[in-house]
Amino acid sequence: MNSDSSLKKAALCLVLLCAAQLVTSVDQNNFKKCDQSSFCRRCRTMQPGSAPFALVEDSFQISTHDVKAILLNKENNVQFTLVLTSLRDNTLRLFINELSPMRPRFQVPFVLNELELNNNIKFHSKNPANISMTIGDEHAVTFTYDPFVLNVFQDEKVVISVNSKGLMKFEHLRTKTDQEEDGAWEESFHSHHDSKPYGPTAVALDFSFPDVDHVYGVPEHADSFALRTTDGGEPYRLYNLDVFEYELDSPMSLYAAIPFVTAHNSRHSVGVFWLNAAETWVDVTRSRSSLTGDVMSKIVSFVSGAGGDSEAPRSSSNVRFMSESGVIDAYLTLGPSPYDVTRQYATLTGTAPLPPYFSLAYHQCRWNYNTQKDVQEVSTQFDTHDMPMDVMWLDIEYTDQKKYFTWDPTKFAHPNEMVNNLTSTGRKLVVIIDPHIKRDAGYFLHDDATNNGYYVKNKDGNDFEGWCWPGSSSYLDFMNPVVRDYLASRYSLDNFPGSSLDVHIWNDMNEPSVFNGPEVTMHKDCKHYGDVEHRELHNIYGFTNVMATFDGLLKRSNYQQRPFVLTRSGFAGSQRFGAIWTGDNMAEWSHLKISLPMCLSLAISGWSFCGADVGGFFKNPDAELFTRWYQTGAYLPFFRGHAHIDTRRREPWLYGAATTALVREALRARYALLPHWYTLFHEHEITGAPVIRPLWFEFPQDTNTFSMENQFLVGNSILVRPVTDEGATQVSVYFPGPQEVWFDRDTYEAFTQTGTVTIAVSISKIPTYQRGGSIVPVRERVRRASSLTLQDPFTLMVALNVNGTAKGSLYLDDGQSYEYRKGEHISLSLSFANSVLTSRFASKGRLPTESWLERVVILGVPHNSYSKARIQSKSLGTTFTEVSYNSGTKSLSVRKPKVNMGEEWTISIE
Repeated sequence: MNSDSSLKKAALCLVLLCAAQLVTSVDQNNFKKCDQSSFCRRCRTMQPGSAPFALVEDSFQISTHDVKAILLNKENNVQFTLVLTSLRDNTLRLFINELSPMRPRFQVPFVLNELELNNNIKFHSKNPANISMTIGDEHAVTFTYDPFVLNVFQDEKVVISVNSKGLMKFEHLRTKTDQEEDGAWEESFHSHHDSKPYGPTAVALDFSFPDVDHVYGVPEHADSFALRTTDGGEPYRLYNLDVFEYELDSPMSLYAAIPFVTAHNSRHSVGVFWLNAAETWVDVTRSRSSLTGDVMSKIVSFVSGAGGDSEAPRSSSNVRFMSESGVIDAYLTLGPSPYDVTRQYATLTGTAPLPPYFSLAYHQCRWNYNTQKDVQEVSTQFDTHDMPMDVMWLDIEYTDQKKYFTWDPTKFAHPNEMVNNLTSTGRKLVVIIDPHIKRDAGYFLHDDATNNGYYVKNKDGNDFEGWCWPGSSSYLDFMNPVVRDYLASRYSLDNFPGSSLDVHIWNDMNEPSVFNGPEVTMHKDCKHYGDVEHRELHNIYGFTNVMATFDGLLKRSNYQQRPFVLTRSGFAGSQRFGAIWTGDNMAEWSHLKISLPMCLSLAISGWSFCGADVGGFFKNPDAELFTRWYQTGAYLPFFRGHAHIDTRRREPWLYGAATTALVREALRARYALLPHWYTLFHEHEITGAPVIRPLWFEFPQDTNTFSMENQFLVGNSILVRPVTDEGATQVSVYFPGPQEVWFDRDTYEAFTQTGTVTIAVSISKIPTYQRGGSIVPVRERVRRASSLTLQDPFTLMVALNVNGTAKGSLYLDDGQSYEYRKGEHISLSLSFANSVLTSRFASKGRLPTESWLERVVILGVPHNSYSKARIQSKSLGTTFTEVSYNSGTKSLSVRKPKVNMGEEWTISIE
């Protein structure tokens, strides 16, 4: 490259970066609407009932685990294969593909766990209109031949109806004709041209949920938790994009795409997972009935003939997925409870492995901490102000001229020293590694990728070149297993000098972000390994990036240490590799408020490890917003302060003594609950249950909770109502029930009413409540970092329900290794009944621990009739200790029982 060319490109990059920093809100013109996307136009202009697909009656083959048939497009006589498979745990897979495609249609790899078949299909009946069968003991299935409709029944009612709106689309591969509509074979958006060498390949299918008014999911969007109807507006879009200062209350794409929805009413929950990694639009509608009269009469006839008294559904919610390419590969999770749906989805895509303990603590970041001295000073100031903090973060400026796996030779000249200074205080470091690679001859990573063909190619077969933070960049092709292994190898300590096992990774800009690309991303006609177009896999690019990073961190420790990875982009299954955050938000009250539905939507879609940039990435929060954000962030799973390079420095002690004290209190509240968070993540790994939950998840029959998004549950036992309005002196808190007791975690006041209560709040108050009937473990010793608390004593907060009982759990291990999978852990089942608190092993695991029980606080004790506590354990024998009663709060405390948490024991209140 000659010097003039280099200067021109550098100038262009500078212009792009400056323009990005000057923009005050998202430029809508940079991103497509549905009518600017030809395949979305074609799908959306279909009229209900116009799908020309019919099942060939004599093509059915039924076994104990699947149903196979030929599906015919009556307009052009193209044939498709249809397979309905029964999978374990109440899940059905519907797979439709061309019978004889001109080239293989892309099927999404990597995402699914190994599927296990369930041999529970029994043929029921066949007549000229339909064919029916039962699946297990709870569900029946009918196919109507023409038009093709699939209905799934539970308790003699339809719970999912497929193609009942008649909007299925499957564009078969073909040669170009003169009749093709505009945009089908080539398309332009602004100055960018998409060559579309294979023509139109869209697939679409509608799913209806009778008697359901609330549907949730398809994250990631800055929108309400319960999905809005898209009639007359834009569909929800799933297309991973770098959206600068995104708008709220919008169906626009953001950084991640999870094509999964949950439909819920007071009787049941079901879900649909649409496994497609291409650009996808999702319509959500409501209707009196999604089923035509003829189809409904056939359904009623079938169910009534089986002895039921079915009636037509009164209303329904309808969700239609529309994808640019691929196949129809849909998974119906049949519940019936919200817990069942999340477990069934986790069976398909996996759960998050137990994260390292430190990653659940507080993280401190900004773009950028300028030097290694700056890093050390910030870490020291946390100690000076007696604030806990576990992780310092470095954004892109730590590198040598934006070249990843390097360090700036002046500002970060001695990275080993910096890392050792942090780890000596119990802290860690996270550094950013993005997938764009600087095109700089002599840079080892670029040279390796160029010489070995590791980059994504453009449509002409040359290395794709785009613009990102380093300027001219190319992008690693993670579809190639050799490239994934290569990136993984770069994380080894030998290949990344200055790193250590205490340095963890942040993968950003991995949508992928291409500043000068169409919609700030990669051209769809780029080519990946295996002759796959980028359009076919766009939404899993970030997934494959993080998968390779996670693998590299595993290998560098010889599979001994649990990695921590944060990613901005993701897809279904990305929860197996790391945490996610809500992206480049703003220091505004509305962005604080939207972080709750955004993280709840991710949590019920398999990805619990979510948070938002505390304080807001862009702009400068005032002291009140700053405080409220810390108070809220302390109750979201991922807890990190972060800020843009152009914002004022905002470390927690820079807002004055009063704000410093309030932030300190929020941080300490988070650290006290770390054992509870850790236990919940352990339970998530085993069961798939989300770590944070909407209220309807625990109270599925309480219709008042179905649209609620301003309060949530941590596990099943802590209710959190963040303060998200400026100047608030009171908030409304909804207490679900009935027969529930909720205890204010600050005052121990009991709330027994069901419904909305007005609660006074000051700047120091965020309403949180412990549910009666629960036991929550906390650690109250103040430490600078979570790694220093692992042998600290416990307090058990026992909140009694109306029956005077409670139960809970506690999980302990070393916090960092995989030895817990070999039995080196403690899993305790805690219960309180008849004035006796009991701890019993819930698994065969054992782990020596110095942790002991320092205190027991029992909430909801109506009167003081106790004088002592009898303690019984193997190591202590039988001992006694004092109890004290507070008549004002109706709480009883047991002082220093001193039992070891690694053994079984009982404490009897006498």
